Amino acid sequence: MNTSITNPEITIPDTLTIATRQSPLALWQAHFVKTTLETLYPTMEVELLEMVTKGDKILDTPLAKIGGKGLFVKELESALYEKRADIAVHSLKDVPMVLPEGLTLGAYLERHTPTDAFVSNTYECLDDLPNGAVLGTSSLRRECQIAHAYPHLNIKSLRGNVGTRLAKLDAGEYNAIILATSGLERLELHERIRHELDDSLSLPAVGQGALAIECRSDDEMILQLLSVLNHPSTRLCVLAERAMNRTLEGGCQVPIAGFATISGDTLTLRGRVGSIDGKTLLKSEGCITLTHSSDDELTAERLGESLAKDLLCQGADAILKEVYGK
Repeated sequence: MNTSITNPEITIPDTLTIATRQSPLALWQAHFVKTTLETLYPTMEVELLEMVTKGDKILDTPLAKIGGKGLFVKELESALYEKRADIAVHSLKDVPMVLPEGLTLGAYLERHTPTDAFVSNTYECLDDLPNGAVLGTSSLRRECQIAHAYPHLNIKSLRGNVGTRLAKLDAGEYNAIILATSGLERLELHERIRHELDDSLSLPAVGQGALAIECRSDDEMILQLLSVLNHPSTRLCVLAERAMNRTLEGGCQVPIAGFATISGDTLTLRGRVGSIDGKTLLKSEGCITLTHSSDDELTAERLGESLAKDLLCQGADAILKEVYGK
């Protein structure tokens, strides 16, 4: 978007404050939204409220053991409740499936590259890793899928922001690591990507590659401002993905993958649930025909719910209960 909005029906405030984490990637995302909004609404000044979240502070424990990725958004949501901020910018894959009362996702921005990236200083791809090679990832989703295809690898937890993870790789703590392609691209670290994993091997996380903007659900002025940022096809895809995850009662840090695509008038959703050891990997797939009407959102969510029920019938509930138990 590079044109300003002059719609007289939209009330434009003098200033708008974005709550954001202080990590380099989070700041890139916040500045991206800031620039977009200032381009659309040139009379509005956009400020950043930089914050440190609990998820940023606890770096020596796997996320699944301390509450999942929701730990990265709680402090930002407090700033919204307390009206210290008007909006918060998130990587959608970090946003819990059920939002706190009074908050909503006001916009889903166009999805960037959704894949996972193989990063190594020695090896070109997963196939090159020898028996016992140490592979780092912060994601149970990646762990279960890669362990299913490469049971000979030693997969270990890897926490920290992108720079911290790359530093641990460079220090020799890991033979290779897996990161989100979009994060590396946004930070202009394209050269660190040795190989993008095909989604047949590593199906992306629900919402991966997409940014979402959270705001107060009763703030009509802000909702109007954000409405023009919505990317229709991204919105439909992530609504289907999140409905699947929500029906599975899965959080952000569980071995669940969900990825929807649109080709012509067809929206296709694929979902997976796997045991952490990789021995079991359940799969489901379905599609709907889009009518390009307001009904499409509800139909997309129903598709997600249908896939979740199929995965539950295959035994996903037992896998997830075991994960939560641990």
